Amino acid sequence: MWIVAIAWMYVAVMMSVAEATAPNGTVLGACITFVFYGVLPAALVMYLISTPARRRARAAMQAAPPMSQDPGSAQPDAGSLPTGHPVPPERIEP
Repeated sequence: MWIVAIAWMYVAVMMSVAEATAPNGTVLGACITFVFYGVLPAALVMYLISTPARRRARAAMQAAPPMSQDPGSAQPDAGSLPTGHPVPPERIEP
């Protein structure tokens, strides 16, 4: 998927360079060529190709249980301290 986008952008850059270096070409024409033949079509194709991945991510997020807002109600992390207790400060030797 990415190789196609990179190749298309390469072609668009080469078209823009040819437009800018042509005897009656302009830099403005090269910029317009790059945007309308390169950036916009590539962005549209990448957006359409990534639609199934976005749909799967949205479904996975909706299927996941909601996270609790209270940090004290979370499950302990298999450590010796229960959740909600602060870690004791480190002792400084004199």
